[in-house]
Amino acid sequence: MVPSITRRRRRELVIAAVLLAVLIVLPLPIHDVYTRNLFIITLLFAGLAQAWNILGGYCGQISLGHSLYFGIGAYVSTLMFVNGHIPPPVGMIAGGLVAAAGALLVGWPVFRLSGHYYAIATVVVQEIGYLLALNWDLIGGASGVFIPFRGESWLNLQFRTDKLPYFYVALGFAAVTWAVAWWLEGARLGFSWRAVKDDVVAARSLGVRVFRSKMAAAALSGFFTGVGGAIFAQYVGYIDPDSILSGQLAILIALPAVLGGVGTLWGPFLGAAVLIPLREVSSSYLGASGNGFDLMLYGILIMAVALLRPQGLASLGAVFRRNANGAP
Repeated sequence: MVPSITRRRRRELVIAAVLLAVLIVLPLPIHDVYTRNLFIITLLFAGLAQAWNILGGYCGQISLGHSLYFGIGAYVSTLMFVNGHIPPPVGMIAGGLVAAAGALLVGWPVFRLSGHYYAIATVVVQEIGYLLALNWDLIGGASGVFIPFRGESWLNLQFRTDKLPYFYVALGFAAVTWAVAWWLEGARLGFSWRAVKDDVVAARSLGVRVFRSKMAAAALSGFFTGVGGAIFAQYVGYIDPDSILSGQLAILIALPAVLGGVGTLWGPFLGAAVLIPLREVSSSYLGASGNGFDLMLYGILIMAVALLRPQGLASLGAVFRRNANGAP
């Protein structure tokens, strides 16, 4: 069993390396701004979904308020750049750390709840954060914050003539979150999370410190979500509560993992590859006339997956392998 697991993990690394190589060269012949933007947003949400998957998938704590950590990372990085002239790469780490601290602060009382009570509590906390930002003039309030242009450079993470550098920033973010998830799957912490997800009582009887395990998952998940928020803020050049703290964004962060397969390594990326282009294309071509149509598509897609492949799109790989081996 152990050798087979080792082979599987090595195979995953090889597949990831090949996929990374393909993605590195993929945008080079493509000069269309819209297509490159689609790639960037898809990769960004793939990383965000993987960050959510650490807590919601591996640890089984279904959070519907991750836009709070996304917004914290965006605000911290942006305000450090605008008011303190601190470079965004530093602001991203700071935003991720503050978001992780926020996740720990939220987790301290909320992890004492379970099931749907926990999920509802995360929604309430997210809405509190949204209303606070909406009425807090010190961080721009409802008007938001514009990020001034200070010259094209990797230090400022500002590029007006070409979106290609943002593609590689988003790709790096997605690759790091995948690599961390891959490492966690084989680490003791990852086994502890899966034990907590399967049966809390049994996990506790085996010596797993349940509360500490949940807090560790929340901190890691919050950190990467905060970093993603900082990248998004620098990419769009403007943030406000509606764009980075909304409930709809919180759902959008979780949906790719749900569609692709919660608690799986490739699920968040498969889900993002399907869901985000669908959302962007429907929004672009339907515009205001299709208001809410993307939500209908989300619902239809999730229902179809729930009925046909309850384990998500990632489970299709097992079906293909069984067919290839001639298994029934």
